Amino acid sequence: MKVSGSLRVPGDKSISHRALIFSALAVGESRVNGVLQSADVSSTAGVLRGLGAELPQLSGAMTIRGSGWGALRQPTTDLDCGNSGTTTRLMAGVVAALPIAARFCGDASLSRRPMRRIALPLEAMGATVELSPHGGLPMTIRGGSLHDVSWDSQVASAQVKSAILLAALVSGAGARVSEPVRSRDHTERMLAARGARIHVSDTVVSLDRGSRIEPLDVDVPGDPSSAAFFGGLAALADSGWLRLERVCVNETRTGFLAQLARMGAQVVEESRALEGGEWVANLVVSPGELQGTVVDPADVPSMVDELPLLACLATRARGETTITGAAELRVKESDRIATVVANLRSLGADAEELADGMRIRGSSRPLRGRITTHGDHRLAMAFGILGAANGNQIEVDDRECVAVSYPEFWRDLDAVTAS
Repeated sequence: MKVSGSLRVPGDKSISHRALIFSALAVGESRVNGVLQSADVSSTAGVLRGLGAELPQLSGAMTIRGSGWGALRQPTTDLDCGNSGTTTRLMAGVVAALPIAARFCGDASLSRRPMRRIALPLEAMGATVELSPHGGLPMTIRGGSLHDVSWDSQVASAQVKSAILLAALVSGAGARVSEPVRSRDHTERMLAARGARIHVSDTVVSLDRGSRIEPLDVDVPGDPSSAAFFGGLAALADSGWLRLERVCVNETRTGFLAQLARMGAQVVEESRALEGGEWVANLVVSPGELQGTVVDPADVPSMVDELPLLACLATRARGETTITGAAELRVKESDRIATVVANLRSLGADAEELADGMRIRGSSRPLRGRITTHGDHRLAMAFGILGAANGNQIEVDDRECVAVSYPEFWRDLDAVTAS
């Protein structure tokens, strides 16, 4: 397999969600360019509209006229979050601070995901949260006047942290959140860029009481999690290189790139610049003789979405790869530990499931068979990349599920590969 060319991956999903939310919450006009047009981001737009925000249809260039959180109202129907955990957890923070009651629902996969981790801090602030018997959706939140909170999170989760910060912002309360390991910081960066009084010190984030935000124009950079798939493709190739243009290289999102370089691929960063509070660069990735690696708990938060892909790459690496500290993978769109290992074994790879991760032993033998995604977009793309490697013949059972985060994935994969 040879790779060649340049590729602009879709806009960052995390930043797209937040750009829509903060633009709706600010009073005034914000222009958002490059927003990810995917099912997950559409869910956030739909929930905001359900609360009375005026949002145009998703497009490459959007103008959002925010009316502030004071204009949000009681929804007349359930707030349908589709497959999006980010939509559910971030918007739960907004609803918790409003004098309304709202019921969140989602698809079967999202309904199984844990929501108690956000219910507890929101209840500590004064909201009422009712979960399903298994601790997930449907979830009803009765919001209102909230009070200050100091919350020590047991998991490094940008979604939990963001729910608390949004609840504090909308209610006018103060908030302090600490995490065991620093998680993604897009919410903090966007709050600071919009004028909120926010303070960050390593794993602790604080928002002052009475903080306000202003409108802001945002150019959404390329999603590093989407770019990772094509970085992985270039690493597996026999020859060539790929240039991935204007990718977000926020340090809380670049763990996969560091691991890729450690495994032996060539990763070069070009034209690094700070845009709207986020670091952006072009990435040039070319093949190398891949070696097994070790991913420990401290590495996981900065590459949690890329771990299924790393496991797939590890099957082509020399030696053993071990991933630990990744129990969070069990409560994603699927149990990504059990599902990745089961699929790898079904293809003929040497893979072992651990309580909080997995162990993979690489080889050069061809991998062949049909994999089951359980509707998980990350798994579909990871095994799609592995299937592109020479000698492998892998069928993905549900190719369409990539629409959650990267609708044009298969088209772009065809465009940059050549035998």
